[in-house]
Formats: sequence, structure tokens, C-alpha cells
Amino acid sequence: MFDFIRTHQRLMQLILLILVVPSFVFLGISGYSFVTADPAVAEIGKLSVTKQEFTQAQRNQLQQMQESSQGRFDPALLDNPQARQALLDQLIDRKVQIAVATQAHFSVSDNTLRRAIASMPQVQVDGQFSADRYHEVLASAGMTPRDFEASQRAELALDTVLGPVRDTAVLPQPVLESLKRALTEERTVRLRVFQAKDYAKDVTITPQDIKAWYDAHQDDLRLPEQVAVDYLVLDEAAAVASVPAINDAQLKDYYEQNKTRYVVPARVNVSHILIKLPAGASDEAAKAALATAQDISRRVRAEPKQFAELARKESQDAGTARDGGQLGWIQRGTLPLPMEQAIFALKQGEVSDPVKGPDGYHVFIANQVQPEKGETFDEARAKVESEVRRQLAADRFADMATKLTSLVYDNANSLDPAAKELGLQVRQAQGVARDRLLTADEAGPQAAAASKDAAILGDVRVRQALFSRQVLADKQNSGVIEISPDTMVVVRVNAVTLAHVPDLDKEQAHIHAQLQAERAQAAAVAAGEKALASLKQQASSEGFHDPVTISRLDPAGLSKAVMDAAFTIPHQTLPAYGGVSLPDAYAIVQLDQVKPGSTDKPALDGLGAQLARIWGSVEEQALLVDLRKSLKVKITDEGHKLIEKGDSGSN
Repeated sequence: MFDFIRTHQRLMQLILLILVVPSFVFLGISGYSFVTADPAVAEIGKLSVTKQEFTQAQRNQLQQMQESSQGRFDPALLDNPQARQALLDQLIDRKVQIAVATQAHFSVSDNTLRRAIASMPQVQVDGQFSADRYHEVLASAGMTPRDFEASQRAELALDTVLGPVRDTAVLPQPVLESLKRALTEERTVRLRVFQAKDYAKDVTITPQDIKAWYDAHQDDLRLPEQVAVDYLVLDEAAAVASVPAINDAQLKDYYEQNKTRYVVPARVNVSHILIKLPAGASDEAAKAALATAQDISRRVRAEPKQFAELARKESQDAGTARDGGQLGWIQRGTLPLPMEQAIFALKQGEVSDPVKGPDGYHVFIANQVQPEKGETFDEARAKVESEVRRQLAADRFADMATKLTSLVYDNANSLDPAAKELGLQVRQAQGVARDRLLTADEAGPQAAAASKDAAILGDVRVRQALFSRQVLADKQNSGVIEISPDTMVVVRVNAVTLAHVPDLDKEQAHIHAQLQAERAQAAAVAAGEKALASLKQQASSEGFHDPVTISRLDPAGLSKAVMDAAFTIPHQTLPAYGGVSLPDAYAIVQLDQVKPGSTDKPALDGLGAQLARIWGSVEEQALLVDLRKSLKVKITDEGHKLIEKGDSGSN
């Protein structure tokens, strides 16, 4: 384990960040220093969150996301006011706790600190604290015991601010019982569905309708800035293709060294007839089942051609009986030993005695028998060549990757020299935007989203490279981007298309389909609501599907929208009705019966503890709100600018 820690330091740092020292995920050790000349983005009593603290927390947050996603996290997901507000709120809440702990002189004894550290699984061996493991883990994260223990003492002190509220929350028993009753209540419902597609034929769309929709939805139709891409892919297939011809002498040497791998194992194509014998059956039942199987074996041996017909009539294995008892090809190691021994003792066309299996007695017939056979060199040649090529390609790949890096750097304005030198093909695609791959309808016939390389071109690292200054503005090759250990890509921008609204003629078919769907849905809703109004006047089950019983724990396959409608229908008088608009339909829900369900269900085990934790979290947040008020927390003008525009907008 220590060797693992030493050779996986980045992994251990992440484990420490997430599981051991959560206080440093956003703030770091500097978070305990309150004196700074940086502009404040939030004021918390005598403390503040500074711009530098916020920026550092943002960097740490991004680094953690990138490491946990192995570089695939898109930074754009954090570059918005909502994400910045959430991060600032976390920093404010932490400073609130620091302020309260400081004012109240909360502290933690040495014994409490020792017990807390000793209880961490990351520093235990066989469930016991290990000083060696403790020092190994801290060393792998680049921390000293003194710094770590100081941070943990501070964390434990801060936890005394909210911990007693969070950890002592108890969900009132009447509330828990009420929730259990609501979750298990059973309702029997029927559905009558008005499908939008049934009304599409009656919809008329005019050119004026299309033009009006086009004019009203310019923002919806606007396509983002996009690039057409030239790119090279170096992967296993490319490395294999680059391996020169392999002569027969090399292949024969490999074949002789690995001859035991080129053997076709023995196999038997069998059918069976099963007479079931339940577990724990009496001796009389076992004797009766054996006698039946013996009689079947005798009859089939007398006339083997009737096996399939007899299997259809007599076999108690419903899955194979209709196919004449056909089990297919069986190899050794797939069935219990007694059954396997009986099957492989048969010659082609022979019928076995009854064989006891886990589920009863089997009578087998061998339809075909293929003995074990070793492949000759000529028979195995294709497999041998494939394996040799793959092994040579593994070495070739590393060499090609090194050359690719040099070639795209030395020839920054073209991919052709690298392609020619390495035998790669310059591929092309279009419709790559900063945040996504455009669809084939949006980007055209060479859409990246529709290509075999969609996963590569859609990778966040590839999109970031394409829209970097070096590639987008200077029109140079990107560096080599490692998508996975066996796949690398280099990209360059072929052409740039600015954000724009496509011409009406290109969007006409799309708009026609959109309008037709909208109007067909509106017609379905109108028809459904008219029928619902009629049913509320005079109940009828005409046109409804078969009844189904549902509960909030068991929706029986119904969608959330239908479930919500079913459980909001008043049930003083039954049947009762409700309606709900679905994505492509309108559904009327007929409620026939309401009855309490059993609250003694495994699914409800632990519900009280889960809800108590949620309750505690809610009370914790309520306390934080009160503490914020008492400390007169204020987000400064600098903070508001930072939230709205990011770091660049606050300069």
C-alpha cells in the first residue's frame, strides 16, 4: 500500500483534499489569515472575503474538477454568475463560522484532536491508527504533521458552531408516519391518451406562418461561432497500419512460441428434455421424476428422430421446449460436472441416461460432436499476424507519438508534413462550437457530431484548443492532445463561421415540423380538455386503458407528470378525473380507487435517518441565515461586479 501511495501521489492528494482536509478545498491554509490589503468582495463583521481569496478558491475549485474528471471538465460550467455566487456563499458561510468560533473562544483539546485523527480510515491499518501510515499519507500530500494538525484543530473548532444543530436534529414521529402513509398510498388509475400525431394530418402550415415563426424566434435559431477543422488522429489503428509487412518466418516463430493458444476446444451440440425436481422434494417425488426421465430416455433411444417432438410435449423447461429442447453448443466448464461428463461421453446421435442436475433430471442427445482440435499455422495465420501486428504497433505508437509532437511543432502552419511522415490522413469536420458540436442539420454534411470522431472532437480539451488564440487567431496547429493513453489528436482551424441566424430557406423544413408539432399538440390538448370536461359531468370508462395500481414508491412505469396528476386528483367521489399535458400527447387520468398501503416495506428502512439528516441540514442553513444577519454580512460593490462579470469585470 505504501508503494501505491508513493507512486500515486496526485491520487492521494485528491483523496486528502476531498476526504481529509475539506477546509482547504476552497481556502487553503491561507484561509486562516484575516489580515490582507486586497479589496473585499464580502464583509462579515470584522472579517472579510477578499478578492484574492475568491480567486484562489476559484482556481482550487477548477483544479479539483479537472483532476476528478481527468481533464475533461469544461471550465465554462463555472464561468457564470450562478457558479460564482455559489462559491462566494460558501466562502461567506465559512467566514461566518470563523467569526462565531473566534467570538465564542471555541477550542479543541489535544485528546479530542488525537481521537479525531485516529478515527480517519485513511491513516489506519486493519482498523487501527498507524503512525507510519499517517506520516506516509501526509508526506504524499506534501504536508507536515504540524500543519495538518493545526488545520484539523481549526476544522473541529469550526464544527462546534453548526455541528450541534446539524447532528441533533430529530424528525418528529408524526411527520415521519405521515410521509410513510403518503409514500405507500395506493391509487388505481386508468389512462386515456390523446396522441398529438393523430391530429397532425389536420394541421395546415402556410408560408406566412413559417415566416412569422422565423421572425419571432431569431434568438432560438441563432447558431454560435463555429469552426471547420483539419485534424490528425494517432490511435491504435493508425499504429497497426504503420507496421511494415511481416514475413512468414516471424509469424511462424511467434506461432511456435504460443502454440497452446491456437487450440479449438472440444464441444458438443446438444438438446435436452428436463423433468423438474424441486429442491427439498420427497423421496417419492424424486423416484417418480426419475422414472419419468428413464421412460423418456428409453423411448428416445428406440427412435432418436422423435427427440425434438417429445421435447416439445414432455420437457418442463419452457425456454427450450418450444425449440425441441435445443441447448446449442456446449464447451467444458459451462455446466455442472456430472452433466458435463454425461454430455462429453456421448457420440453423435447418442442419447444419455437421465442425469441429475440442480433443477431435476435431464435426458440429453448429442446432435453434433466436435473433438478438440489444434489449429495449424495456416489455419491460425490471420490471428497470429493480428497479434504480432498489435504487439509491434504498441512500440510503434510511442515512437509515432514522439515524432508527431516534433512535426506539428516544427511545421506549425500545416498538418501535411506530419501526415506524410507518419502515414496519417488529414481528416476534416465542421460545426465545432466553443460549448458543443453542432448537429448535422446545423452544421451540414461534414458535421463533427455525425463523424466517427465525434467523441474526440467533442472533448472539452479539443474545443478549448480550437478556440485558443494560437489556433483560432494565429491559425497554427494545436499541440498534441492526449484523449486517452492510446488516442492522440492534433487540430487546426480551417475556417471560422461567426455567430449567425441561418437563412429562412435552410430552416424552412425545421420550422414546418416545429409548427406542425406545436399545433398538433395544441389540438390534442384541446380534445383532451373537452373530453375531461364531459367526463366530470358524466363518468365513463370508454376509451380508457386497463387499470393499474400505483404508489409514490412504485409508479408502475408511469411518467412523473402522470403520477403528479394522479396524486392531486380529489377523491371524495369516485371515479374522479384529472388531466395532464405530456410532451407529445394529452392524458386523462381516471381515479377508480384509493387505499392505504403497507408502511412496513424495505424501501422505507432508514427513511427516518435520511430525513433527519435533511432536517438537520435545513436547520443548519436557517442558523447560518440568522448568523449572517447578526454579523451584518454584506456583499460589496466589488463583490457584485465579480459575481456578474467574473474576475475580468472587476478590474
